[in-house]
Amino acid sequence: MIELVGLGYSPADISEGAKAALRAGARVILRTGETPAAAWVRALGVSFETLDGVYARSRNFDSLNKNLAAAVLEAAKGGDVIYCVDGSVADDVSAQMVLRRGKDVRVHVGVSKADAAFAAAKVFSRDRTALSAYAIGESDRPMLPLAVYDVDCDLIAGDVKLRLCELFGDEAEATFVRGGAAKKIRLFEADRQDGYDATCAVVVDSIPLLRRTRFTYDDLLAILRLLRAPNGCPWDRVQTHESIRQNMIEEAYELVDAVDSKDDGKICEETGDVLMQGAFHSILAEERGAFTPDDVLSDVCKKLIFRHSHIFGEDKAADEDSALSVWDRNKAEEKGQKLPSDTVKDVPLSFPAALRAQKVGKRAAKFGYDFKDAAEAGEKVKEELAELLAALAEGDKAHISEEAGDLLFAAVNVGRLAGADCEQSLQESTRKFVDRFCATEDLIRADGKRMQDLSPDELWKYYEEAKRRHG
Repeated sequence: MIELVGLGYSPADISEGAKAALRAGARVILRTGETPAAAWVRALGVSFETLDGVYARSRNFDSLNKNLAAAVLEAAKGGDVIYCVDGSVADDVSAQMVLRRGKDVRVHVGVSKADAAFAAAKVFSRDRTALSAYAIGESDRPMLPLAVYDVDCDLIAGDVKLRLCELFGDEAEATFVRGGAAKKIRLFEADRQDGYDATCAVVVDSIPLLRRTRFTYDDLLAILRLLRAPNGCPWDRVQTHESIRQNMIEEAYELVDAVDSKDDGKICEETGDVLMQGAFHSILAEERGAFTPDDVLSDVCKKLIFRHSHIFGEDKAADEDSALSVWDRNKAEEKGQKLPSDTVKDVPLSFPAALRAQKVGKRAAKFGYDFKDAAEAGEKVKEELAELLAALAEGDKAHISEEAGDLLFAAVNVGRLAGADCEQSLQESTRKFVDRFCATEDLIRADGKRMQDLSPDELWKYYEEAKRRHG
C-alpha cells in the first residue's frame, strides 16, 4: 500500500492521522529533505529517506515529477510506502501521478501551500486559483484571485514575475508571502525580495475592471454587455446586426491596410477592432437567444479540429497543397456540399467583385471546369472585348454592362491561371495609377499649367514623363 501525506505549511498542519501513519513503521520517503518539513518529520521521531537525487537527473519540471512518481511506485513493490510532500497532496503533481497509477493508495491531504498563502494575504474569495511556480510557464491563463507557491529562489521568482506581468500588468498589486509573513508589492517587484525559500508565494487578488491594464476576452464581453445595458451607452444600445454590418467590412480592410504597412502597432490595434466587431455580434445574438459567445468559440474550435484531420485525426498531409486538399474535403463534408455547384454557390456575395470572381473560378477549376492555361484564357479576353465593343456600337446600356462584366471576369481568369491574386493585383494597379496621376499633376503645376486646360496629347506626354521618373 502507498500512503500519500501532505505535510502542510507548518508543524501544526500535520494531521493526527498522518502522524499515526508516519509512526506505523512503513518505509517513509520525503520528496525532498531541503525544506523545513523534513525537520517536522524528524521531530516526530520518524526515520526517512529523500528523493533529492532524482532532482539532479531530471531535465525539467515535467520529467522531475514523472521520475519522482516512478521512484515511489518502484519502492512500493517491496512493501508499504509513505510518500510525504510539502503542503497538500493536491499541490503536488508527483503525488497526483502516484494517486492515478497506484493500485492501493490512501491520502492524508494536508493544508495546501496556496491556502496558507491566501490566508497570509487575507484573500478569502471562494473562487481561487493555485499554481506551482514551477508550472507557471506551462499553465493556461489562470483566473484571479491567484496564489503562486514554490517561489523558492530568485530564478523562479523571475519566471513568475515575467508571466504574471504579462497577464496582469507590471504595476498590478500583489502580496509576497514568506514564512507566513505578508508584504504588499507590485508585480514587477516579485523577483526583488530579500530572500526566497520553500515557503514563498506571490498572491494576486481580483482586480476591478477599471483598474486593469491587461484584459481577457471575457473582459471584452463584459464591457460590451455594460455598454448594451439599460444605463449603458445610448449609441451601443440601439445597434443591430444590420446597423454594424458595414463596420466589420471597414475594420477588416483597415486590418489589411495595417498588414500591408508592416506596422505591428497598427496590426495589433486593427486586429483588436476586428475582434471587437465579432464579439459585438455575439452579444447581440446572445440577447436574442440565438447563440452565445461560448457557442461562437466552441464552433470555431470544433471547425479547426475537424478540418485539420491531418493534425488531429488519421489523415496525412506532407506539404501545403495536400494540407489544403484535406481542409477543402473536410469543409465540403462539414457544409454538406455534395455537388460541384454547392461549392461554387458558397462563395459569399458580399466579397469584392474581383475576389469573388477569382474564388468562383478557382472552385470551378477543381472540377475540371477551366481553361487549359492563361494563354487559352487570354483568347477569351479578346472575344469578350470584341463583344463589348459591339455592344457599345449598339448603344444598349444593359448589353454594355453585361459584356463589360464578361470581359472583367475573363481577365480575372487570365490572372488566376497566371498565378496572380487578382484582388491584390487590381489594388496595386489602382494605387500605381493614383501615384502616377498625382506625379503628372505635380509636373503640370510645376510648369504653371492646369491639368484641365491641356489637350489629351499634352496630358499623355506629361503622364509618360511622370511614369519615366517614378515608375
